[in-house]
Parts: sequence; structure tokens; C-alpha cells
Amino acid sequence: MKPASTPSSPSADPSLCSGRSLDRPSRAFCGGRLLRRALLASCAATALATYSIPQQPSQRATARRVNELTLAGLRPGRASAKHAIRLLGEPAGNAEPDYSNHLDWFDHCRGLLLTVDLDKQNRIPTVRLSRQTPIGEACDVRTSPWKTGHGLRVYDETSLLQRTYGNPDSKSPSTRDGQPLELWYYAFDWAGPDVPQVMEILCTREKEGQPGRVVEITLAAPSL
Repeated sequence: MKPASTPSSPSADPSLCSGRSLDRPSRAFCGGRLLRRALLASCAATALATYSIPQQPSQRATARRVNELTLAGLRPGRASAKHAIRLLGEPAGNAEPDYSNHLDWFDHCRGLLLTVDLDKQNRIPTVRLSRQTPIGEACDVRTSPWKTGHGLRVYDETSLLQRTYGNPDSKSPSTRDGQPLELWYYAFDWAGPDVPQVMEILCTREKEGQPGRVVEITLAAPSL
């Protein structure tokens, strides 16, 4: 004897409870606890599927962070006046570290000025490289040994600056000798207390299709 047929139940698809005529068992299912349970199970499955989709990390979180240690071969916070003179030669005017709070070196043909500040122990907390007016026959600035540890030089385009160090922590308008400039500020405190903490870079602004260019680089051990 064949078993009595059982009316089909819409439990596999709760959506079947709408838009069609139902027999008595189906009406009992659609109006009772089973429907609520089925709907809860469907919602839970949807939420689980959504949660399991890998989330793409934000661009800021995945951006490569680069800090700088040296400028013109000098590391602020560690280099001393004696080390700078040994590396760069005698400073302009044969200034004596014991009687000055800074030392200067000029590269006249490239139009560059390198300045180091000195503390009371003749250590160097800050190194600054800036553009000056060339004197005499101009030289190729791209061959200058005065650059950051990552190779950035004065006169380089701001596009290279951004490719090398990424977006600055802040960018603000500035001026020098009446020329409108932009100040790019990088904080390196995230790299630890034993490295230079700040790099500030003055740049010309992009104008009429001409790229912005670096005109001054300052690397400092303490915060400026």
C-alpha cells in the first residue's frame, strides 16, 4: 500500500507564502512559528555571506610609509659639527663651531646653501638645504651630492617628492622673499623617537602647466 501523500510545504522557500492560494497545511506553515524560524534562518545566512566577503583595506592603511634619516649625508640628532666639517670641508668664512650656533656651506655654481644648526654640545639638531642664486657658470643640479637619503634634491619636481614620500601630513601656503610657495610637512614620530622627527619642504606652486619644484628641504631631530 502506498503511503498517503503529504502536501508539499513551502518551508524551503518562504517567499512562496505570498501571491498564491494555499492549502490548509501551507496556511498553517505560513502563519505560524515555522515561517518566523525560516525567515530568521534566511536573514542569518545572508548576514553570514556578507560578513565572509573579504573587505578591502583602506588606501591610507595600505599606503607605504617612508621616513627620512639624512640630508647631505648628515643625520640630525646624531651628527656633530666635527663630522660635518670632515664630510663637507671647511664651512663658509671658516666659522668656528665653538663660537657659532650654525655653519654654512655654499655650492655657488648650483645655487645651493647648506646650513646646519648647532646645540650647546656642537651636535646638529637641524639640517637645511635651500636654493640660492647661482654665481658664475651654472652646474647641473642633478649631479649635486647634497640630497636626502632617498635621493630628493632641491629643484626636483613635486611629483617626485610625492612618489618618494607619499602625501604630506599637511600642506599649507607659505612665502619666501615675496614668492608664493607651498609648505609640505612630514611627521616621522611614527618611526620612533631615535630618528629625525620632522621634514619640511618648501615648493613652488604649479602654474600654467609648469610643475611645482622643491626650493628648500629641512630635516630636524626635534619637532619644529
